[in-house]
Amino acid sequence: MSNFVRTGRKIVAIGRNYADHAKELGNAVPKEPFFFLKPTSSYITPSEGSIEIPRGVIMHHEVELGVVIGKNGRDISSSEADEYIAGYALAIDMTARNVQDAVKAKGLPWSTAKGFDTFCPIGPFIPKSSIPDVSKVGLQLKIDGNVKQAGTTADMIFNVPQLIEFVSSIMKLEEGDLVLTGTPAGVGPITNGQKVAVRLTYPDLEGDLLSEYEMEVKDRVGGYEFKGK
Repeated sequence: MSNFVRTGRKIVAIGRNYADHAKELGNAVPKEPFFFLKPTSSYITPSEGSIEIPRGVIMHHEVELGVVIGKNGRDISSSEADEYIAGYALAIDMTARNVQDAVKAKGLPWSTAKGFDTFCPIGPFIPKSSIPDVSKVGLQLKIDGNVKQAGTTADMIFNVPQLIEFVSSIMKLEEGDLVLTGTPAGVGPITNGQKVAVRLTYPDLEGDLLSEYEMEVKDRVGGYEFKGK
């Protein structure tokens, strides 16, 4: 499944799955999981170039644990969820925050705010065997060397098996799909010329380093321009 970036058909991104993150954006803590979709065209690996900020966009970073699905499944129970996990990956869910705020105010979908090219930086595949307990993963994000986000998956409102059960009750999960599981508190803007670095450790924040990468952020030339509400 190391080629999931090329073969996966969808990115399912869970929203507001850490209570502190929901609160920092002024959102209610959800009673059940909810998700949105990101296109696989938003993937970018560290070797492929820079993260691009579309014109007029205030871009926020959200470091996340990605769960790579290993086989097709529908109506998967939480007790069976582990059988459908091939492994994991370290991701950043980039968000055009001002675009998202504008469309939310109108009751419109978030697809534009989440779906730009380069808006899903992704690290290499991590085999499932490297993370025996997915509730003990440490996630950290730095901008220009300064820690902005640091948390563990123990703080998730809905754990990984619950997320797989919920999503697969609505839409089939397919081999190579990625489930982004939410982000810890500390999200914020990142601007042209800055460097974002992310780390995934196990167990927790003091454990072994399983994945890390750094990427530069640049303003995009041409393409979409957000001109306000």
